[in-house]
Amino acid sequence: MILQFFDRAQDSPIYDGYPPPPASCAPVNSLWEFIARPAGSVAGTIHGRGVSVALSDLASGSTLNGKLESLRGRSVLLATREQLATAVALVELDGVARRLVLCTPDLTDEQLCLVAAAAEVDAVLVDDATWQAMPSIEKFTSNVPARSENPQRRTTHTTEWILLTSGTTGVPKLVVHGLESLAGTLPRQAASLRPMVWSTFYDIRRYGGLQIYLRAVLSGSSLVLSSAAESTHDFLARAGAAGVSHISGTPSHWRRALMSGDAGLISPEYVRLSGEVADQTVLDKLRETYANARVAHAFASTEAGVAFDVNDGLEGFPRSFVETPGAIEMKVQDGTLWIRSGRIAMRYLGGAAAPIASADGYVDTGDMVELLGDRYYFRGRRGGIINVGGLKVYPEEVESVINADPRVRMSLVKARRNPITGAVIVAEVVLAEAPGPPDAGNAENIKNDLLNACRRTLAAHKVPALLRFVPALELTAAGKLVRPSA
Repeated sequence: MILQFFDRAQDSPIYDGYPPPPASCAPVNSLWEFIARPAGSVAGTIHGRGVSVALSDLASGSTLNGKLESLRGRSVLLATREQLATAVALVELDGVARRLVLCTPDLTDEQLCLVAAAAEVDAVLVDDATWQAMPSIEKFTSNVPARSENPQRRTTHTTEWILLTSGTTGVPKLVVHGLESLAGTLPRQAASLRPMVWSTFYDIRRYGGLQIYLRAVLSGSSLVLSSAAESTHDFLARAGAAGVSHISGTPSHWRRALMSGDAGLISPEYVRLSGEVADQTVLDKLRETYANARVAHAFASTEAGVAFDVNDGLEGFPRSFVETPGAIEMKVQDGTLWIRSGRIAMRYLGGAAAPIASADGYVDTGDMVELLGDRYYFRGRRGGIINVGGLKVYPEEVESVINADPRVRMSLVKARRNPITGAVIVAEVVLAEAPGPPDAGNAENIKNDLLNACRRTLAAHKVPALLRFVPALELTAAGKLVRPSA
């Protein structure tokens, strides 16, 4: 099977506007084997903040200071501060290490220790020699860019890739994938094709970012990595200077970029949203900003993998996605989306962990959908439902109404305790005319307009009892709105 990203609306594979790779392309067993192919596979350059690495240099060089063989067959925790070091390590160690554990810098030392124990980690790769956590485990240092060492590369292991679930405040779940479940067999891009330059607001150590990393590497394209240490302006300026043509992020990432006024620093051909509900307002604003780009939103999860892309410019997804059998099968059960495909993760690590899939092979995504006419609409996470006097409220549904006002950039809806109904709805709103608050009279007019829009559109129990303006909303490390725990 050739790596394909399915547009279920057209029931055909899509390649982001480019022809598919040749069907004769033989599969390989590791990322490095793909990079090292001599014919027709020109690996791109991975651009970090201030330093870049041409992946083709890894055919004769290494960032591991002659320690590649010391990591063979081991369970390696990737604890680099910068994404670039992880991006290179994935190429160097896939097929060499028994297990690769992708960790983001926001984990506490306690979380790192728990993750290391669950994954039976016996080696840690860092890019900062001063890193002191987990002193009992052997440390290895990555030095980017690669040095000419002529390492004796060979694939000896089917490496497990361990991803951590995002959005948790405690110990994240450890999800086991392989290269096949993450990306399918490896294609190659014909040399005649115009090269793509990918970028993403995501961290590539999370599922959404890793998908973009693999798309770039497997298509022979370049990739511009974001950095938590730089502003939206600096990242987009760097991406624009590199000629980024394809870029992804969460709706919250994109709302922040639009709010910053810096969205014009890039001129992409393809804009992708995933990770949160993409409402019609943000889709329309991106289409307006990038008039020559194709704007798509995708559904994926760390456990279930990539399910589908929606490319018709509308929120939600067609009913036919569920009713038409294909390589990716979906069903809606009790209002929740379930998925079955070859992209599902293998298992959770940990003896007491529940199976990822049900007995019939479907994964419960926990995402609530509602069928209206011939289209399903996302309503939010099952665990995020607010109970108001025994009636359900999906925060994202209320936010969609508020965000539709052109004076609003983004909003967050949550619950506040109430002695009569148990909870009432409150909304925090960031206006498009930031940074300062509006004057008192204008603020009251906008507030009344927003509440009236909610009253016209929503049932009474869904209308916010309190609406206040805030200068900004906090995002998680995964680029999603920080929501109160269920």
